[in-house]
Amino acid sequence: MKNQGFKFILIDMKIILAKKLEMSQVFNEEGKVVPVTILEAGPVKITQIKSQDKDKYQAIQIGFGQKKDGFRWLKEFVLDNNNKEEKKEIAFKVGDEIKVDIFKEGDKVIVSGESKGKGFQGVVKRHGFKGSSATHGTKDQLRASGSIGHTGIQRVEKGKRMAGRMGQDQITLKKITVIKVVPEKNLLYLKGAIPGRRNTLLKIIG
Repeated sequence: MKNQGFKFILIDMKIILAKKLEMSQVFNEEGKVVPVTILEAGPVKITQIKSQDKDKYQAIQIGFGQKKDGFRWLKEFVLDNNNKEEKKEIAFKVGDEIKVDIFKEGDKVIVSGESKGKGFQGVVKRHGFKGSSATHGTKDQLRASGSIGHTGIQRVEKGKRMAGRMGQDQITLKKITVIKVVPEKNLLYLKGAIPGRRNTLLKIIG
């Protein structure tokens, strides 16, 4: 490829793709229990480099997970083009591998992933509605939404909170602490709960 040796400008950013494995707990130095989410993080490989001249923006594309004919996931990370005086020049080329050991214990990272899908839900679960009283003649409308319109415009207003699909939203968490890194097994332990079900793909940015 023509741009294999192209140099990009990157602000000390660490990036990797990961797969959520399970939740667990570890003990810190003080003997207290710390809840963690265990991820299989990388290794990922740089599959494409985009330049300002050719593509009108700077980005790197990385692949993660194996399939018969290539990578299971391909994701793009756009590089920051602001604050030129503070930038550090780092050389990337197609084929470079990024492993979990770019992170260390105590790092703060940004985690982005898709939350669990919960199917079709009513307004009580989806939006936290109170519901109706269980007395004074209420029979089968305890969790009903109530009125959804009025006689004036004779239609349901756009944006009305109603029953519908819940979950499967893109969630981003910031300042998540790296508790432990196990390079030989490509494992990353992050503090607390991380969005998504098991095997959910996650973007990690340091």
